[in-house]
Amino acid sequence: MTEPASRPPATAIRIRDFRSGDEALLRQVFVSAIDGSTDGHYSQAQREAWLAGAGDVARWNLRIQRLQPFVALHDGVVAGYADLQPSGLIDHFFVAADHAHRGVGSALLQHLQQQARRRGIVELHAHVSLSAERFFKRHGFRVKQRQTVRVAGIGLDNAVMCKHMESEAGASAD
Repeated sequence: MTEPASRPPATAIRIRDFRSGDEALLRQVFVSAIDGSTDGHYSQAQREAWLAGAGDVARWNLRIQRLQPFVALHDGVVAGYADLQPSGLIDHFFVAADHAHRGVGSALLQHLQQQARRRGIVELHAHVSLSAERFFKRHGFRVKQRQTVRVAGIGLDNAVMCKHMESEAGASAD
């Protein structure tokens, strides 16, 4: 009797709260996401300007500690992170390039939406990069406005996107 062909093991994605000491790992995710996932939409100069925000390690650490993001682990490795502010703002949402298109972003966004419902947040909004816009649209966000922000003196186009949260019963409040 032959054994059935074995399938590759399913990848496990787990979301946990931020922990002190995660800052350096999240900085690596940030750099990887920008370097490895945005080159089709942003020039090298734009990516360098964007990455300048992670150049000052002490400042980076303080910002991440303030954001208190959720951390996505993909097969036990830190693969992404995202935060949810009381206003409904998603300030940071990044998935490392080598973990892209593996469900990490979807798991993070699902977790943020669950948290928003628990906290009574009625609308999520984010300043979404051109490279992430399709992902957010696929998850029910709509473009509210397009803008160019200045980062380290360089213009970066993005979209302010939002999503109205449904009630626990699933009814829309529209």
